Amino acid sequence: MTSLRTLSGVTRRALALALALVAVLAGLGVTAASSGATPRAAAEPAGAVVLIGTGGISWSDIDEESTPNLWLLLRDGSSAALAARSVYSNTCPVDGWLGLSAGTRAAAPREGDTDDAADRACTGPPSVVSGQVAEWGEYERAARATSFDAPLGLLAEQAEDAGVCVRSVGRYAAAGGALPDGSIARWSDFDPDSLLVDLNACPVTLVDVGVVRDSEDLPEGEFAEQTRAEQVRTIDSRIGAVVEAGPNGADFVVASLADAGRSERLRLVVARGPHFGPGTLVSRSTRQVGLAQSPDLTATVLQGVGLDVPDSVAGAALTSNPAPDNSERRAASRLQTLRDFDESSHDVHDLVEPFFQVFAYGQLVVYLLVLLVWKGRIGSERTRTAVLSRVRTLSVAAAAVPVSTFLANLAPWWRFPVEMVALVAVVGAFVAVIATAALKGPWRYWALGPMAFVAAVTMAVLVVDIVTGSRLQLSSLMGLQPVVAGRFYGIGNPTFALFATASILLATAVSSALVLGGRRKAAAIAVTVIGLVALAIDAAPVWGADGGGPPALVPGIVSLLLAVLGMQMTFRRALAVALGVVLLFFAVAGLDWLRDPADRTHLGRFIQAMIDGTATDIVLRKGEQNLELIRETAPLSYLVPVAILVLAVVLARPTSWGSRALRRSAEQGPTLRAGLVALLLTLTIGFAVNDSGIAIPAVGAALAVPLIVSVTAATLLDEAREVSPTRAGRRRR
Repeated sequence: MTSLRTLSGVTRRALALALALVAVLAGLGVTAASSGATPRAAAEPAGAVVLIGTGGISWSDIDEESTPNLWLLLRDGSSAALAARSVYSNTCPVDGWLGLSAGTRAAAPREGDTDDAADRACTGPPSVVSGQVAEWGEYERAARATSFDAPLGLLAEQAEDAGVCVRSVGRYAAAGGALPDGSIARWSDFDPDSLLVDLNACPVTLVDVGVVRDSEDLPEGEFAEQTRAEQVRTIDSRIGAVVEAGPNGADFVVASLADAGRSERLRLVVARGPHFGPGTLVSRSTRQVGLAQSPDLTATVLQGVGLDVPDSVAGAALTSNPAPDNSERRAASRLQTLRDFDESSHDVHDLVEPFFQVFAYGQLVVYLLVLLVWKGRIGSERTRTAVLSRVRTLSVAAAAVPVSTFLANLAPWWRFPVEMVALVAVVGAFVAVIATAALKGPWRYWALGPMAFVAAVTMAVLVVDIVTGSRLQLSSLMGLQPVVAGRFYGIGNPTFALFATASILLATAVSSALVLGGRRKAAAIAVTVIGLVALAIDAAPVWGADGGGPPALVPGIVSLLLAVLGMQMTFRRALAVALGVVLLFFAVAGLDWLRDPADRTHLGRFIQAMIDGTATDIVLRKGEQNLELIRETAPLSYLVPVAILVLAVVLARPTSWGSRALRRSAEQGPTLRAGLVALLLTLTIGFAVNDSGIAIPAVGAALAVPLIVSVTAATLLDEAREVSPTRAGRRRR
């Protein structure tokens, strides 16, 4: 029998290995991050920038015939889909211009008293009276009422302090070019006859060419006098006039800064000039080729005229990933890619809520049936084997659904006429492949075998996707939503829930196999390695960039490791783990903060917020988001804390609550109960420390519960097969 002294030695070696691997992996992550996931553009001489702002236009509106000027800009310039997110779910025209002014999310007051801001009417364009934006006081009060701390007037102030003049043309542009006190010295209304003068007066020119308002999507109190197509053609014509009258050698940036009504979706941005030839726009803030966000425009304008970009700007200057030429064929290919960004993000956004509702309630029904099978109330002795076999198959298939929602993005399902049918078909195909492999492979004879396979596939797919840029997560049912503009890369809350659950379950299965073979030390090393890989992927700024993940993942992994070694989680050890998690978070976040502000993830930006004294606003905002999500998903969200409590009781009393099968499963998986305790610990902490944390245990359960059911069903199935021949023999005698 292994002594406590020997176990302590093993622990020291495991922890030493853990610290060494963390240091190496963190160093690799920081080195790769500091070198830039996206190549930094070489310094260019300062020039002139003309930003042409509109709203309500997406790449799906663009074609060669109806929008010839935007088509030429697409062909000869660099383009991207634009996440035009404001404080609310949808963006009003003035919100987009105020966001440009502040370099972060901002919004104007809205008319109406409905709970959903998207149903309130947008206010009209601002008025300029005696060199002052008349509504500026209202804009400032609205900015103070939110926790985004939007510094209105930052763009114009940065330019004025450097002696660079800014001219605004058009009423909405006044909101973008005003100083922090609301004053605007160089402003004129949009007049086609005076464009030549207006556009050649200052190095920075902001031009409002009008917005598209979709009559079929407007809230009560708003009206559109023209059809959508007519509005788009009018704006395209104005864009052509501005480009023709603009200064030679200037960079022209056209951006759709707002939505067309209540519905949010990705918009467009295209740039042409000395710094932007034919190609695709790249943003270091999104780390996605062809996907930008509104704050990037503020940084692009400032850098375009040689000015520094303040740390408070939440975006990065856009650069160009050049194409070989400006042929019509390549332009058409880029347009299709941009339309794919728009269509996939828009279509999946509407499918996320019904998917989670159907998936969650469907699982509840299945679990009720399984409970009845456990209790022996469904299926006779003759049919029990068949029932249990089907339960096991159904459980493994359900566990394969989450990873299949990511793999579904390998196929362009959004291009089909009925998107939901196409998406369900693609997800179903991947589920069939994964479940078949899990149930037919050589591991099928072991109760934990299918669980290990599905967990390994889930973890592997997520690791490859995160390391290669998170493209499978973008616009997926359980991944990142570009229209929300909360995160464009790395590990978000739902992804973390799946990733952490898969990692812990895989570590549980591998350690159980090794313990069964009498190799407890090897089991401890396996848990350590799997945990460190998961931690490095989750925490490294260049990969997961997840601030809330490590505080939840580390305690779970350490808990499992101690259990494998036969050691108790004492108060002193728990305190040491908690302190280590805090130190790890600030070490990774601090290294991220040392990088260029444009390259920082939200980890480094949180450190900067602590320095600026605005970290409390971030914490409060995340708490409000959590409460809002709970309200929106009720009553289903209320089941999460109840489920956590029930699972804790079951694990504390293995013979209660019908968990006899779970206790028997532990004979085939010696570390199964410890793994479930570790998983419960991780999901509970994740629920407590993350914004939108309610999603973490809910999504984690979507993977864990079916796999646990499959293990217990396999155990009961083995018992049923052993009992059935015996009873049959007795009947023959």
